[in-house]
Amino acid sequence: MISKQDVEHVALLARLELNEEEKELYTRQLNKILEAAKALQELATDNVPPTAHVLPLQNVFREDRVGPHIDPEKALANAPEREDCFFKVPKIV
Repeated sequence: MISKQDVEHVALLARLELNEEEKELYTRQLNKILEAAKALQELATDNVPPTAHVLPLQNVFREDRVGPHIDPEKALANAPEREDCFFKVPKIV
């Protein structure tokens, strides 16, 4: 169970200034969270395999296909700087 002193300690570590009403509120809320976690611990999960996601995930890929290309002049029309047929960007080291 979380006490008001625990809330005060965590608030001190987090450099939070809480008034008495907030301390009481957070103490009640944190205790409700712990009660909910305790209820979950009581569930029978022996036959439930561990999972990272609720639903199975898979990547959806498509084949690369050559298609129509945009004209280089049109692609570079609004470029702030360009060099030949390329965007010119600052060197990053």
